[in-house]
Amino acid sequence: MTFNWPPLESNPEVFTEFMQKCGLASTWGFSELYGFDEDLLGMVPQPVVAVILNAEHLKKNKEAGQADFVCEYYMKQTSELDNACGVIACFHSIFNNKDVQIEAGSKLEHFFSEAKSKNAQERATFMENYSAMQEEHKDAAGQGQSAQAEDQSDVRHHFTAFVVVGGKLVEFDGMKVGPHVIKEESTDCLKDAAAEIQRRLADGEISEQLSVMTLNAL
Repeated sequence: MTFNWPPLESNPEVFTEFMQKCGLASTWGFSELYGFDEDLLGMVPQPVVAVILNAEHLKKNKEAGQADFVCEYYMKQTSELDNACGVIACFHSIFNNKDVQIEAGSKLEHFFSEAKSKNAQERATFMENYSAMQEEHKDAAGQGQSAQAEDQSDVRHHFTAFVVVGGKLVEFDGMKVGPHVIKEESTDCLKDAAAEIQRRLADGEISEQLSVMTLNAL
């Protein structure tokens, strides 16, 4: 089976190289979160401006999100964007954080400048046809240590992003109708996202075979 957008390995080195090639400033990148206790949270470089979860969802989340939630950037994930959830999580993490620098003239800057005036569905359609980003994505999908999936049925994990927007902890998932507010008041993206992920684990919503990355200053 040929994927339009092959699955990405949840690997901070792969994501950092991919996004920096597309225009993320070299002062920003991705790190791995090895656990949820205070010591392991404290090992992550600061500031952390987004948390990206890659997990298998064991229960259907009833929270559909808010289509009218006000944020800088939200986009849908369509069937054509079959396994683009990793790069979509990156877009949600980067474009909703004004402190994260993007190189002038880069693919990221071009994509955002074209997409920002569109609605969530139109952004997905635009991305479907953005071949420059698709080629970078395919290159990134060939990196890492994991065996590449051969069929869609082999892909069980899904990337979502947690970002603090307007003082609220918000989950961005292109499969929902809009962003989903997790916590009404949040000043610590890493700590609050970690608490939400732990809750989902405890409630059996997601499998224990998961990985967590952060978008942070290097």
